[in-house]
Amino acid sequence: MARFNTSGLEGLIRQVAALGEAGEQVGEEMLMAAAEEVKQAWKMSAGIHGLKWTGDMIESIGYPNKPKNVGGVKTIDIYPQGKDRRGTRNAEKAFILHYGSSSIRPTHWVDDADEAAGPLVMDVMEQIFDQFLRSLQGV
Repeated sequence: MARFNTSGLEGLIRQVAALGEAGEQVGEEMLMAAAEEVKQAWKMSAGIHGLKWTGDMIESIGYPNKPKNVGGVKTIDIYPQGKDRRGTRNAEKAFILHYGSSSIRPTHWVDDADEAAGPLVMDVMEQIFDQFLRSLQGV
């Protein structure tokens, strides 16, 4: 599905990477906080687009407890997990509702969610990084 764009975060990512091992821990904390912001934006966007029938798909939106390392880059996948009460995969419903089908108009609700989450993600990541830098300076 959609990929969250890190445009504007490159400088912050470079600063965290330059810290080596110390940056690894704070980087993971930043990523997890950002994932929570994106998760909430997905839930809000699904509601705004009227995608709630039983609520199963919206309630299942989540992410793993730890990021994974893909080619030296930590990532985290945010999407509807599991199956609904009828046995339909929630991720499949989200995909079809986003892109549409021959009988369902596309909503692009994930794109809207990711766009709305952008500034929130930037803010939360900067706050965590600033707090980390202040802790290093003993402030």
